Amino acid sequence: MTDDQRPAGGKRKAQTIAYPSGGISHPSPTARPKKDTTEAGPHVVVLFGATGDLARRKLLCGLGFLAVSGLTAGLRVIGTSLDDLTDEEFRQFARESVDSVGARKLTDEQWEQFAPLLSYIPQSAGPKALADKVDAAEKELGSGVRLLHYLSVPPQAASKVIDTLRESGLVKRSRIIMEKPFGEDLETAVALNAEIHRTFDESQVFRIDHFLGKEAAQNILAFRFANGLFEPIWNRNFIDHIQIDVPEALGLDQRAAFYEPTGAYKDMVVTHLFQVMAFVAMEPPTTLEPRSISEEKNKVFRSLEPILPEDTVRGQYTGYRDEPGVHPDSDTETFIALRARVDNWRWAGVPFYLRTGKRMAEGIRIISIAFKEAPKSMFPAGSGIGSQGPDHLTFDLADESKVSLSFYGKRPGPGMRLDKLSMQFSTKETSRAGEVMEAYERLILDAMRGDHTLFTTAEGIESLWERSAPLLENPPAVKHYAPGSWGPNSVHQLITPHAWRLPFERSWRGAS
Repeated sequence: MTDDQRPAGGKRKAQTIAYPSGGISHPSPTARPKKDTTEAGPHVVVLFGATGDLARRKLLCGLGFLAVSGLTAGLRVIGTSLDDLTDEEFRQFARESVDSVGARKLTDEQWEQFAPLLSYIPQSAGPKALADKVDAAEKELGSGVRLLHYLSVPPQAASKVIDTLRESGLVKRSRIIMEKPFGEDLETAVALNAEIHRTFDESQVFRIDHFLGKEAAQNILAFRFANGLFEPIWNRNFIDHIQIDVPEALGLDQRAAFYEPTGAYKDMVVTHLFQVMAFVAMEPPTTLEPRSISEEKNKVFRSLEPILPEDTVRGQYTGYRDEPGVHPDSDTETFIALRARVDNWRWAGVPFYLRTGKRMAEGIRIISIAFKEAPKSMFPAGSGIGSQGPDHLTFDLADESKVSLSFYGKRPGPGMRLDKLSMQFSTKETSRAGEVMEAYERLILDAMRGDHTLFTTAEGIESLWERSAPLLENPPAVKHYAPGSWGPNSVHQLITPHAWRLPFERSWRGAS
């Protein structure tokens, strides 16, 4: 790639970026719709940060599942990190990690299959040693092997890893998965994208958001675009407001070094909640194909109005400043709630309320679509109409992929008394519940297949940082809230005249 092909650094409008497509010889995964085949070809996965927290909890067990599930034509995993381990020590580390904290457990028989596929090279060994390790793994797999580099490293370490891959000659036939957060603001995101594009083509880059890998997030697309019942009313004429609410019961979990300079907005809103919002707000894509879906998501980001400090509540749970590694005068927010608006024909005037935080009352993830109330009620006073809020369509983003539609109906018995009723669905109630994939499993598999549908583009992430500038430049002071609560009291003024759906007034129905 020549110098005049590279994206320029510095601040600029994200929507005007044109990224290069030449310079690296490999097929573009988004040039045309692909055949929908589940199996990925043979891959060597180089896992940077292989002894880190994310690898322990999610990545090693996810790769183990893909290795033994038959979803790949062959797999080798090479771990690398600052730790000085042998192959056997890394295999033991992986086994102990997955058994203790892994999202998906592997049986003894599955471990016997997976363990020989694991190997390790310390970063201190240098680029040539890494290249030799990869070459040996490729020879074991035979012809047609591709490389997948997973950068499970802090943002400040990403550039060094990219330099290592370039020096190792491990760029051709490869793709890279980038972890969040992608930059800290527009300027750093632009600079990081420019750094990446000096080595990798944009079609090789997969910026991951594990929320979009969840079954429930993809079900939003199916729900919206496969059903004539809902798409006609998915607009400002029928929808009053939308909530995306992702409280977390957990605290820092020994991640102060990452969280203290990051905070809830950069950690969760830019990376996760805005991505989910795009699925809710996007226009119908011309085809269910990565390029079309990415473009519709980017249109949402370009239409997003700037995030203003006066539309935001920042909070910090009491006791945060006493956590190990946290500055005693820290202004880092562990809670954020905001009102966002999408300035286009479909959503003009409809507020989107987003909320997330640490050490809150529950750990739950919902999208709630509140419909406008009937324009006139003929029901008598005391009938109960309107007493339990508007009708709601609710998506639970847990792995069960639950959906609920609430509405008013007549209470059995004499007279006209109304109650809130609901129709609910859960993946657990289907005969294929056992086929649900964990988010990282799905996303790693999609990256192997070159499918960008559930990943963020360079333009998209830069658009979001650009819209975030007013808040990042002038953040309101944090307000303290008690651990185990729903955040600072001022969140209720933020959403007035509406009300937060959480805590729920009713629980989900269990499977029968």
